[in-house]
Amino acid sequence: MSDAARIAVLVSGGGTNLQALVDASARGEIPHGSIELVVSNRHGAVALQRALSHGITATTIARADYPSVAEQEAAIVDLLERKGIDLIVLAGFLQILSRRFTDRFAGRIINVHPSLIPSFCGKGMYGLRVHEAALAYGVKVTGATVHFVNEIPDGGEIIAQKAVEVVERDTPALLQRRVMEEAEWVILPQATEQVARWIVERRG
Repeated sequence: MSDAARIAVLVSGGGTNLQALVDASARGEIPHGSIELVVSNRHGAVALQRALSHGITATTIARADYPSVAEQEAAIVDLLERKGIDLIVLAGFLQILSRRFTDRFAGRIINVHPSLIPSFCGKGMYGLRVHEAALAYGVKVTGATVHFVNEIPDGGEIIAQKAVEVVERDTPALLQRRVMEEAEWVILPQATEQVARWIVERRG
């Protein structure tokens, strides 16, 4: 749709969640949103190639290239605003955003986290660490959460959650993969469409 919310996806690595968004969009499951930009905070992120292969503008604004986090964030903000971005999706973006950044885009940044928040979340809890912690604790059910982003790591309002059963044979890597396939790749596109629709509806 011509008035779709313009979406930027922020990434750091392989971009599997980005791919889930691209695939869902291609299936018509994000009708109120259009993925216009992918930004990586790390050079050489595979996610950039995924974006380019689908004709999506992709660039790197790496922390290593700026004297301070504030200057790097300012560069990201400048790009997002020049591109007219309405909604920011963090998809494996391994950098904590400052309050200055999150306040500027309040209600317009969402993140997917590989656990059922408030379990196994917060600063330092990302990637395999989350699944290692879940297995060490002995939980029988884990999952994924999509939430709004504020200055507190994994602290924003929850938008969607999906549970995934933990089975006896699970290793952190096996559990990570199943949580991605059964939860993250399902609820991230759904939540993206939900928030994009809210943004479009608020425009009137």
